[in-house]
Amino acid sequence: MPVSPAAHSHSGVVTRLRAAGCVFAEDEARLLISAARTPDELASMVDRRASGLPLEHVLGWADFCGIRITVDPGVFVPRRRTEFLVRQAVALAHTDAVVVDLCCGSGAVGAAVAAALDRIELYAVDIDPAAVRCARGNLAAAGGQVYEGDLYEPLPASVRGRIDVLIANAPYVPTEAVGLMPPEARRHEPRVALDGGADGLDVLRRVTTEARRWLAPGGSLLVETSEQQAPRVIEDMSDRGLAARMVRYDDLNATVVIGSPLPGRHH
Repeated sequence: MPVSPAAHSHSGVVTRLRAAGCVFAEDEARLLISAARTPDELASMVDRRASGLPLEHVLGWADFCGIRITVDPGVFVPRRRTEFLVRQAVALAHTDAVVVDLCCGSGAVGAAVAAALDRIELYAVDIDPAAVRCARGNLAAAGGQVYEGDLYEPLPASVRGRIDVLIANAPYVPTEAVGLMPPEARRHEPRVALDGGADGLDVLRRVTTEARRWLAPGGSLLVETSEQQAPRVIEDMSDRGLAARMVRYDDLNATVVIGSPLPGRHH
């Protein structure tokens, strides 16, 4: 069906997006119009967004910590709240730090940490092949090594006991709550990147269990979670020989738990 000339205008695109339920229709319209090279391409992009495809999948990128992260179709879209996780990681890192981004998705967290620091030794892991392909592109400039596999399993043995900053933006949505997420997440992002098991903490518990043997002395584990889950995450870290604390940024509804190995404790 031909698209009317009005549909190519800013107001026409805004009207279409608003009718589809896009809360930030004005901002999205500007982005789509600037990205489209032809009226037909714009019409196609607007159609895809109106049908529920995440804006970042339509554009092919996300703005994260002020840098443009490629986000391929079917790959988890980096959330604005996760910028707080990056800030905490950067504050704990240093030049030549060994940084690992577990459950890396597009590689946004690792890329943003690398962009904020002079020089780091960067590794990233994801279990989803599409995410790994995407992350390799996003981390190439930083010299990041990206591995496909389950958490620590594919990391080179040479990294064990040397990690200064271990970041895990693991799935933490309880299984029964996944169905309550926005449709664009449920339909277009991999379930493995969303579902954290019965209480949402299955993957985070596995990350915490192995953390001490991978962290360097004085290293830190940083995980994103919900404010409600944070006390349980702190308890789990304490049980595994990590001194844990929560940091919170209300403006982004962001909660991060940070754990560091207690001296003299063994895993």
